[in-house]
Amino acid sequence: MSLPQSPLYAITDGRLLPGEKLFSGVAAALDGGCRWVQYRDKSGDAQKRLCEAAKLMELCVAAGAQLIINDDPQLAFQLGAGVHLGQGDADPAQARELLGPEAIIGVTCHDSLAFAQKAVEQGASYLAFGRFFPSNTKPDAPPAPLSLLNEVRQRWPHHTLVAIGGIHLGNGEEVLAAGADMLAVSEGLFAAEDIRERSRAFAALLRPSRN
Repeated sequence: MSLPQSPLYAITDGRLLPGEKLFSGVAAALDGGCRWVQYRDKSGDAQKRLCEAAKLMELCVAAGAQLIINDDPQLAFQLGAGVHLGQGDADPAQARELLGPEAIIGVTCHDSLAFAQKAVEQGASYLAFGRFFPSNTKPDAPPAPLSLLNEVRQRWPHHTLVAIGGIHLGNGEEVLAAGADMLAVSEGLFAAEDIRERSRAFAALLRPSRN
């Protein structure tokens, strides 16, 4: 799986982007160079989720970006999007069968190499670890040391590694240096006064060579 030029992986948050701000906020992030967007909505309103995700898909297609749906393979299938699965959600192998060989499928691994091993065996495209810092989005997630990223990279050198949890512009370079390929960011992006400029700043962060 090829990586976008920007390491920013934007995750939407209904608290930060209520109503129409969801679309203007994501559009601004895309304008700033973000090319991975995860639609995360934990409401039980299936029609709302479909309508919002469809509009986000239009924005992402126009920008040449990937839309990834949180915890809903069926919605991802409807839209031709990728999917991100947490522990205890849908089975990654079944999601792969549904979405096909080219779809992006990510799996939350927290701080667990065992979770990562299972995700790899089940066909995950990327492995997500964290939280690495205190996080308002995932306050109860188990903390993980940055050293975990290097250990994971040694074990699975060909898998994309996503870091999540309390990541912002001030610590993003440190996380990339520790071994992450992508930085999953919600509040650190969408709480900014100028989302476009914040996205551009993340895009300017360079990943170290993995050779």
